[in-house]
Amino acid sequence: MASAAEQLAANINFGAFAKATELKKRIWFTLGALIVYRLGTYIPIPGIDPVILDDVFKAQAGGILGMFNLFSGGALERMTIFALNIMPYISASIIMQLMTSVSPKLGALKKEGEVGRKKINQYTRYGTVFLTALQGYGIAVGLEGMTTSGGAGAVIDPGAFFRGSTVITLIGGTMFLMWLGEQITARGIGNGISLIIMAGIVAELPSALVGTLELGRTGALSSLFIIFLFLMVFSVIALIVFVERAQRRILIQYPKRQTANHGSQGETSHLPLKLNTAGVIPPIFASSLLLMPITVASFSANGGPEWLGFVAAYLGRGQPLYMLVYILGIVFFCFFYTAVVFNPEDTAENLKKYGGFIPGIRPGEKTAKYLDYVLTRLTVVGALYLSAVCLLPEILISQYSVPFYFGGTSLLIVVSVTMDTVSQIQSHLVAHQYEGLIKKAKLRGRRR
Repeated sequence: MASAAEQLAANINFGAFAKATELKKRIWFTLGALIVYRLGTYIPIPGIDPVILDDVFKAQAGGILGMFNLFSGGALERMTIFALNIMPYISASIIMQLMTSVSPKLGALKKEGEVGRKKINQYTRYGTVFLTALQGYGIAVGLEGMTTSGGAGAVIDPGAFFRGSTVITLIGGTMFLMWLGEQITARGIGNGISLIIMAGIVAELPSALVGTLELGRTGALSSLFIIFLFLMVFSVIALIVFVERAQRRILIQYPKRQTANHGSQGETSHLPLKLNTAGVIPPIFASSLLLMPITVASFSANGGPEWLGFVAAYLGRGQPLYMLVYILGIVFFCFFYTAVVFNPEDTAENLKKYGGFIPGIRPGEKTAKYLDYVLTRLTVVGALYLSAVCLLPEILISQYSVPFYFGGTSLLIVVSVTMDTVSQIQSHLVAHQYEGLIKKAKLRGRRR
């Protein structure tokens, strides 16, 4: 069966794609939704002077503003209705996942099936509104405090009305993107939320490429360094593809069953454990936590308190302490998030329920300990891989002013989402070819 599926996948061509009408509709819907998203990233929030905002943002773009602007596809730099992008929804989803692991009530709700899932999704939406309102108010206050060296403010008419309108506008933009992502997932191809983030990063890649080449033209970067940079980017992409596909397959044996023709026969399967179970979450969390004190210091008009300036100096980009804490943060969140998304005890209990067991390992508690043993060692390798992928580009960004879009986090997101989307397209094409074979078989049967 596996060889037949592989043969079908190998025979997929543009002719098969042209006949897959349903797949083409899904792709066109996805492209149309992403175009709507990109148009929204150019609709500004009312009451802001774009020229002054651009000057202030360039002075502070090295902090967490630059990282958030990366995920918003430039919408934060332009301060548009999609300035917060889909990040509040992702934060609310992560918080709900953590709460379902901590709270017995939410944990029981998660096990209720479709009804429980709908309630958790509803709570996630409420959390998204709350986080968006909180962050929107913080952005409004921060905008009112943004001034140039000449004293000109980024907000034309600061006050309660501006703050309220900004919060309402950002809530509307984030909720619209959340709905748009759900529509892409249901009626398009791929994961809608991930595609929205990837579209923002990819849309800014051409300008980042032009900016890098301009640095080479002016002599700020040497031609050899630019060639090395592009070679490094391709090497990182190849490494990401290799590791994201890497799995540890644990053999699962099911009890023997009596069959009419072959007597007693047992079934075997595999439990795939990804090498990088946590995905791209650890670098995002670690970067956000580290860049926060630098941004707070840059936001304060007089440079902030003395202790804050001390922290910002030693946790600046490229500093040894920054690199050390960044790696420790990635490792911590790798183990933390892996523990959230994969529970060895639940997996062992499900195997025991359906009669499956790992050869040489007793079902139940022993199986859970063995799965935890394997997963811990896989997570160590995954944490080292994420640290290496994110650390080298981080050094280049801090030392040579390379754009954020060539960083390890952005490459991780783009490559991972692209692989997932291509995999879903291939699945649709394989299913379409199977349908064609079934129809041909039925027609031949009728002729006979």
